[in-house]
Amino acid sequence: MERSPIDVRTSPDRYRHWRLDRQGRIATLTLDVDEGGGIVPGHALKRNSYDLGVDIELADAVQRLRFEHPEVAAVIITSNKERIFSAGANIRMLAASSHEDKVNFCKFTNETRCAIEDAGAISGQSYLAALNGTAAGGGYELALAADWIVLIDDGASTVSLPEVPLLGVLPATGGLIRLLDKRRVRRDRADIFCTMEEGIRGQRALDWRLVDEIAPASRFSEAVKERAKALAGASCKSPTPIGIRLHPIEREFEGADLLRYRSVEARIERDDRIAHLTIKGPERDPPAGAEETIRQGDAFWPLSIAREIDDLILHLRHNETGIGTLALRSCGSLERVLAYDTLLARQSESNWFVREVQALWKRVLKRLESSSRSLIALVEPGSCFAGFLLETVLASDRSYMLCDESPKRTTEGEAEACALLCLGETNFGAFPMANGLSRIEARYLDDPEAIADIRRMIGTPMGAKGSEAHRLVSFIPDDIDWEDEIRLALEERAGFSPDALTGMESTLRCPGQETMESRIFGRLSAWQNWIFQRPNAGGKEGALSLYGSGTRPTFNRERA
Repeated sequence: MERSPIDVRTSPDRYRHWRLDRQGRIATLTLDVDEGGGIVPGHALKRNSYDLGVDIELADAVQRLRFEHPEVAAVIITSNKERIFSAGANIRMLAASSHEDKVNFCKFTNETRCAIEDAGAISGQSYLAALNGTAAGGGYELALAADWIVLIDDGASTVSLPEVPLLGVLPATGGLIRLLDKRRVRRDRADIFCTMEEGIRGQRALDWRLVDEIAPASRFSEAVKERAKALAGASCKSPTPIGIRLHPIEREFEGADLLRYRSVEARIERDDRIAHLTIKGPERDPPAGAEETIRQGDAFWPLSIAREIDDLILHLRHNETGIGTLALRSCGSLERVLAYDTLLARQSESNWFVREVQALWKRVLKRLESSSRSLIALVEPGSCFAGFLLETVLASDRSYMLCDESPKRTTEGEAEACALLCLGETNFGAFPMANGLSRIEARYLDDPEAIADIRRMIGTPMGAKGSEAHRLVSFIPDDIDWEDEIRLALEERAGFSPDALTGMESTLRCPGQETMESRIFGRLSAWQNWIFQRPNAGGKEGALSLYGSGTRPTFNRERA
């Protein structure tokens, strides 16, 4: 049965699987999955197993806690089911899903886990996983994203990553890498753990660093409360900020090929497999002070446009899998965008709201880079790629900027605008990629000392030649060649193998050093993508297909 189009917009009053409660500086997210509430009908989500819909609600809750409840310093994640925290991803749903849906499910879930970790690092909201029962597979991987794990020591509850022995696939949401990079589990013990279908309980789980604390059933609730209070007390958050409300994102479809938001538009050319994205600059100047900035709430332009771009990326990812290339354009006042960029840079230390907006932009840009689409930026007269909007150009696989620095005169004698770019303060470290480097640093790996020189260009609009000289764009065709160059580039991209492009782009986008996050998205996700397609996992006699049938899978034993 085909699923309906996926809409990631939700709110707590619409949650079917989570309950969000707050008491002062501590919030509790309780997982109580509605078995019949899956995205794909016909697959019961038993034992708190989850699908994309469960994780969409979790992602929404994590973001709302940061914007709507900045006073919260500790978040408890627990289960309302007796003796079970979560059985992980629903295997029957996963087995019945298309390859694209499998991969996109794993990718979104990974991004949500990273957002939980980012909340602790940036927002001072530490997460505590209270495992009141068994946590298996993706259920344990959710716990791994937390800052602290408490496991009930009842003689039965275990933690496990059974994907390799049970399903012929990998722990798909960072489990392998978080064991090593985050929890520092010895690799021989990790090998044993990841090949044990039954999992590990109690004292051994604690000794092997799989959990941080165990507590008997008689005092489990008390231990969780004590630890949550300790985490909240250790937070550097101010106890008094007042949050802002995140209203529903407004969007409308005009036919099947045009999607409009307030400040973003996407026009789809299906025959060429291209989506043309246009970002509209702000209509007014930024607010004068911190209080007015917060008072604008989710109408604050950098926040509004970040949420719209994020929603658009996810819509295209989940519902338009045939679209292979995103052509990025902008229009508006370069100076006004730069003014907003200056506000973000100058107030990020003192203004919690601006800090959260900046952090959201960081996550949106990472999601853009991990979306398995070719990114082509087009800088034309009237563009407003400055500061944080310039990051979309720097994130692109290649960029074209019209070279016409001696503009013609109109019939009224006024000069037509040239194509311009402008660096802002946030371009130098505010939005690190998955590997921890800024996108400017990634362009100067061979000459890091030159970054000091390019910093002097902050606030100075640059034409095509200057932008090319400072490594900000790839090509600068003149007005005679512009249309042909762009047409050929887009046609060429559409003619390549989508699989080869995805592999090439994900390899090239994060050069230089690696981090836990870059290993999750650059390595683990790539391996899982391949493994899902192999008959040992997804074939008629594969482990995913035969799960729960009582029939053992048949494996091709050759190592490829």
